[in-house]
Amino acid sequence: MDFSIRHRENELMDDSGLSADALRNTYADIDRANRLLGGDRGVLEAIEDLVSENPKEQYSIIDIGCGNGAILRKVCQFFRKKGLKVKLLGIDLNDKAIVLAKEASKDFTEISYQVVDVLQREFIDLKQDLVISTLTMHHIPEDKIPAFLIKLTNMACFGIIINDLQRSRSAYYLYRLFSAIFIKTKIAKNDGLVSIRSGFTKKELFQYSRGFSRFNHSIRSKWAFRYVWVMRVKQPTTTKLLCIENA
Repeated sequence: MDFSIRHRENELMDDSGLSADALRNTYADIDRANRLLGGDRGVLEAIEDLVSENPKEQYSIIDIGCGNGAILRKVCQFFRKKGLKVKLLGIDLNDKAIVLAKEASKDFTEISYQVVDVLQREFIDLKQDLVISTLTMHHIPEDKIPAFLIKLTNMACFGIIINDLQRSRSAYYLYRLFSAIFIKTKIAKNDGLVSIRSGFTKKELFQYSRGFSRFNHSIRSKWAFRYVWVMRVKQPTTTKLLCIENA
């Protein structure tokens, strides 16, 4: 099996005909994997760093490809514990995922959701303090990744956090073992392997970063076989003023 290039194969959970119950069960598996492997920890740590570097009375954060909203609920809990105000927006092109996200977020009034395809021309860039995107970029074909990153950089007032998968033979075979024990649904078992083969190497992420000189870039490996790519706007003061004007 060749891991030297990104593999492209449609994931089962991206099928528009998939039932809401099947999608709900698949997300339950994904959430279990993230909980057991600590997959979201790197995002929360990056948010804490960026918030401490950019003190404000209230923050705005958008999650691109929010799925069932699991990471947004964790982010919301983080801000509650810190005693900080935040407005959170999750967008996803899957309307069934957004329904599940709204159902699971009834106790999180800070969070709102919209069905949006961020790559569509009709989408209007929204100015947000922070832009996060978790396990989304590997779904995007190679020729559309630059446009995807441009959308994110146009929205961000002071930072972007991208959390995605490392493409490697070790990650692939370890997930096969992990999923045989901890993953219940056929869809999550299949799509996890497809996702790893659609993931990235650190070299590829650095190559993407070269097109965005307005930002300082940090790309770090995280357990388990994740990368956390943090972009910091180089002129935070000017950018924060723009955010206030567009609030």
